[in-house]
Formats: sequence, C-alpha cells, structure tokens
Amino acid sequence: MAWDTAKTKRLLLDAAVDEFATHGPEGARIDRIAAAAGVNKERIYPYFGGKGQLFAAALQRELEQLAAAVPMEEADGRTVDLPEYAGRVFDYHLDHPHLLRLLQWEALYGDAAAPVAGEERRAAQYAEKLAAVSRARRGEVDSAQAGAPLAPEELLYAVVALAGWQFAAPQLARMILGGAVDEDPATRRAAVVDMVRRLAL
Repeated sequence: MAWDTAKTKRLLLDAAVDEFATHGPEGARIDRIAAAAGVNKERIYPYFGGKGQLFAAALQRELEQLAAAVPMEEADGRTVDLPEYAGRVFDYHLDHPHLLRLLQWEALYGDAAAPVAGEERRAAQYAEKLAAVSRARRGEVDSAQAGAPLAPEELLYAVVALAGWQFAAPQLARMILGGAVDEDPATRRAAVVDMVRRLAL
C-alpha cells in the first residue's frame, strides 16, 4: 500500500499546532508531536526539516486557514463590509484560540528586527488586504471633513488588533474596557464591530 504523504503531513501539522500553541517553539517536543499524530518522528525531518521549520509550517497553515475562512473580498470581487469583517475575524479567533497563541510565541522567540519565516508571503497577503481596503474606501471619505481619516494601513492594523487583542491579552482588555469583556461573546463581537465602524468613518 502506498504511503499517504499528504495525510501524514496533515496529521503532523495538526499535532504540531496543538503542541506549539501549548508549549511554544522551545518547549515543544518532536516526540510528543509524532506520538499525537501517530507517526514515526523520523517522518518529520524529510517533510519539514527541524523543529523551527515545523513551527513555521504550522503557523503558515493556520494563517492560510484564517485567510480562506475570512476573506476580505466576496466571490464576486466586492470588498466585504470592514466592520463585519472584523466581527468574522473575532468569531474565528473565538473558535480557534491557538492561532493567536502561535503568533505570540513567534513574537516571543523572534528578533523584532529580523524577518519571520514566510514573511514575504505573509506580507503579500496583507498587501492584498490593504488594496481591498483602499478600493472599498475610495470615494467614501470627503477630504474636507474634520479630522483626517485613518490610512488603510492604520485601519487594517486596528481591525486586526481589535478583533484579536481580547483573546491575546484578555486581562488588558478587561482592565481597559471594563465589564464589557466579561460579557458573552456576542456582546463582545458587537462592540468590536461598532468600534471598527466608528474607526472606518
């Protein structure tokens, strides 16, 4: 019977996501990943290289799943409503808390001045989102209005931060936003959507 390489890689990545989200790149153990996947640990090296490359592959896959699940543009090419996009990113993080933990581990163990694994590819994906935000906002803002609107880069960064920060650092959100963070997820989501709507004006 032929070896199912795609399935083996998927099982290893699934196990790696859980292991790295829990223990980080330094604390994660290859033998635990292999055992959880039900795969001989020697398979990891030809497929992914070392532990660092496996971490990068796991994070990249999770980011791609987020991008696929919450696209910035509809199938017909129209840009989604930005506040609703923020709400959908919030929903995704609520259902997939491991992604923000992986990003936090990447930040903790990386050099802020050095590129992260897959940075060019990831930056290109963000550039596509920025282009979509720019297209959506073109003509919507009267330049004569009081106060300058946020630039597309600032607006997208604000959306990412508002949608994820409550999960990444809930203690800060609780202290700054007060009791709203302790309410049910639907209330918190509505607050995120409303904040983005006001920012996008």
